[in-house]
Amino acid sequence: MKRNNLVSIIVLLVVPGVVLLVYYSMVGGRMPHKVMAAMSEVSSVQGKTPQEICLEHNCPMHQCGMRVRAHLKPGEKIKCPICGEYIAAQNSKIIPVGPLAKKERKIIAYRNPMNSEVTSPVPMKDAMGMEYVPVYEESGAAAPSAGISISPEKQKLMGIGISPVVKRDLVKIVHASGKIAYDPELVVTQEEFIQALKVQDETKDSPLQDVIDRAESVTDAARQKLKLKGMSDEQIAELEKTRKAQTNLYLPAKGEDVWAYVSVYEYEIGLVKVGMPADIESVAYPGEIFQGQVVSINPVLDAATRTNQVRVEIKNPDDKLKPEMFVSATIKIDIGEKVAVSEDAVMDTGERKIVFVATPEGYFDSREVTLGTRAQGYYEVLSGLAEGENVVSSGNFFVDSESRLKAPAATQTHQHQQ
Repeated sequence: MKRNNLVSIIVLLVVPGVVLLVYYSMVGGRMPHKVMAAMSEVSSVQGKTPQEICLEHNCPMHQCGMRVRAHLKPGEKIKCPICGEYIAAQNSKIIPVGPLAKKERKIIAYRNPMNSEVTSPVPMKDAMGMEYVPVYEESGAAAPSAGISISPEKQKLMGIGISPVVKRDLVKIVHASGKIAYDPELVVTQEEFIQALKVQDETKDSPLQDVIDRAESVTDAARQKLKLKGMSDEQIAELEKTRKAQTNLYLPAKGEDVWAYVSVYEYEIGLVKVGMPADIESVAYPGEIFQGQVVSINPVLDAATRTNQVRVEIKNPDDKLKPEMFVSATIKIDIGEKVAVSEDAVMDTGERKIVFVATPEGYFDSREVTLGTRAQGYYEVLSGLAEGENVVSSGNFFVDSESRLKAPAATQTHQHQQ
């Protein structure tokens, strides 16, 4: 009777195990975690130590050598592409070996989960009840300089985009507003200069040197006054040659060219040069473009508006443009082929401009750059980047946040080493 009871108990214990094994083979080896845990307990009773899960990250990889090792022999090695290489010890436990073996990390500080710059030497909670995150000591002082590593899955979640640094043909477009010139004062100043030239010519053969000097002094004063009015040396030389004031500045004749005074902002005035073409538009003639050319740039900046007055001479064959009429000017400036980086890749801290460079090793390294002109959504790179390098063009705010999370660890490590 006792023997029959014993057989019944054995059958009850063995049959479920057999059923589980059959089910495991039918589903292709994909055994649920709870089932494997139950089998682990059975195996432990039998004196075996199968490693059901990865020691590091509970890896669900199918048929991974780190998961099921029921008959691991002492000295036998297994290798995981993620966790590294492990070896079986005499007690049937597996331990990490080689360069990937990890030491127990030392906690050097605790970081506020909402503000990485706030740290504490002891565990604590913030005002919202969230526990501070431990910051571990890094191995090696050169670790912070290697940049930060972000997994491809996390990059996709953050929306991180990477674009190459290449040479581009950049064209800067300067927009300025102004009006058609009505400047009778400049015409009067031109007439004064012409009269001073006539007096100088009449007195150049005078026996009295004082008379000659006075005439030259008046001419020089009139010339300086023209410069203050915005005329260039070339224009003054042309006026001295023709001896004819530009009456189109206040009352243009039929079909005569007109002038436009347009205001260019201070940060763009360095790009505008005399002789550049300009497209002029007027609200009176929507869609119509008048061709013009920059003829002079005022030497004095307007302190109130931080703009510089640029004078544009415009073709007006049909007499459509009238004095004091409001116009807008578009000046296209060919910067040439330059090494350029997307403006979205640049983070301006106020004190410096930085980009995050994606290294071939899979790290993101912050780098300070010196930039030139911004045009067509790109910055001209003066220094800090080379053609062919890859930079983060979207999601760089998240990369910056990740780098700040490592900043307390680097700081604390440095202090610890000191």
